[in-house]
Amino acid sequence: MRRLLRRRQEPRIAGEVAAAAAVSMPVADPDLTAAAFFDVDNTMMRGASIYHFARGLAGRGLFTTKDLLRFAVGQAIFRVRGNENADHITEAKETALAFVAGLKVDDVVQLGEEIYDEVMADRIWAGTRALAQSHLDAGQRVWLVTATPVELASVIAQRLGLTGALGTVAETEHGVYTGRLVGDLLHGPAKAEAVRALARKEGLDLTRCSAYSDSANDLPLLSLVGNASAVNPDGELREHARHHGWTIHDYRTGRKATMIGLPIAAAAGALAGGVAAAIALRRHYRS
Repeated sequence: MRRLLRRRQEPRIAGEVAAAAAVSMPVADPDLTAAAFFDVDNTMMRGASIYHFARGLAGRGLFTTKDLLRFAVGQAIFRVRGNENADHITEAKETALAFVAGLKVDDVVQLGEEIYDEVMADRIWAGTRALAQSHLDAGQRVWLVTATPVELASVIAQRLGLTGALGTVAETEHGVYTGRLVGDLLHGPAKAEAVRALARKEGLDLTRCSAYSDSANDLPLLSLVGNASAVNPDGELREHARHHGWTIHDYRTGRKATMIGLPIAAAAGALAGGVAAAIALRRHYRS
C-alpha cells in the first residue's frame, strides 16, 4: 500500500519540483494569464533531444557505440513497460543515477550549448517553431515541458527565444550532481502536475492556455489546458485528437512520417542518452 501511494504521489512531486526550478524570461506586453506549453522530442525537434546530445558527445570521441547501445536497450524496455511496472522505472532510474554522481552542472550546460548549435538547431520543426512564435507575438509565455534534464531543456528554450523550460531535475550540491533526482522523471502525468504547479506560481488561467505534443503519453497535459493540439502525432493521439476536435499539425512527409521517433526516440530516449552522456563526461573529465 505504501509503495502504491508513493507511486501515485511521484508525478505530483516531480511536477512541483520542476515548476519550482523554472526560471522565466521576460515577455514584452505580456498576456499575464495565458501561456503555451510545448513537448520537445518529435514535437519541437525531430527525434530525441538527449539522443542528439549523446551524438554530439560521440562526435567528440567521448564514448563508444557499445556504451550507447547497452543502455538504449534498457531505455526501450522502460518506454514500453515502465508505465505499468514500477520496478522497471526504479531500475532504469538507478542505472542512470549511478553514473551521474560527480558531474559538474556547468560542464553539462556548456556542452549542451555547443551541441545544440552543432547538431540540434537544424532539427527544429519550422512549423512548430512558428506556432511558438505566434504565442510569443501575442504576449504569451512559451514553455518547453520535457523529460529531458532541465539544464539541456533550458539551453533549447534559450536558443529558441522561449520563456523557459520545465524538465527533469537532478539534485546538485555545490554545482555537482549527487546522483539523485529531486522528485522524479518529468514524464506523463508529471508534466501535467508541473504545468498545474507553474500555473499557480505564475497566476495562469489554464482554460486560456495551450499545449502541444506528439505523444499519447502527454494526454494528461493536453487535457489540462483549454486549447490542445497534436503535433506529428502517434496513432493513439491522432485518434484522440480527432475524437475531441483538437487541432492536428503534421509537418512530416512520406516515409519520414512513419519512421520518425521509432528507432531514435524508443531506443535512445531520455535515460539512455542521459546515461551515455554521463559515461562520456565522467571519462572526459577524469582523463
